[in-house]
Amino acid sequence: MTWYKTLTQPPLTPPAWIFPPAWVVLYTLIFISFVTFTVKPSSEGKSWGYIIFFTQMILNLSWSPVFFHMHNIGLALAIIVIMDILVLINIIEFLKVSKTAGLLLIPYFIWIIFATYLNAGFFLLN
Repeated sequence: MTWYKTLTQPPLTPPAWIFPPAWVVLYTLIFISFVTFTVKPSSEGKSWGYIIFFTQMILNLSWSPVFFHMHNIGLALAIIVIMDILVLINIIEFLKVSKTAGLLLIPYFIWIIFATYLNAGFFLLN
């Protein structure tokens, strides 16, 4: 975190203590969404929903190491932009099977759009 503290922060950067509880809530919603999608009987194919979900989650889990450990703000920005697109597709695919599963991902989508703004700000300012 020493490196992070040296960076010029974009406007609206929240205090660091906000991130852990926000992610606890978001990961809980993501989990509930996934379980809801999984258990919902559907005549629609679910394969694409699973592929998108797991792909965006791999990107989600790769972002922090790339940003905080590799200090590669540009690659982190590319990851999160792709993640934004995949989460939007994920919402659409989950909505096809379960309205609840899709809607539960909306707070996550809003948060990562905000995180994309922050990542872009760090990229431009540093």
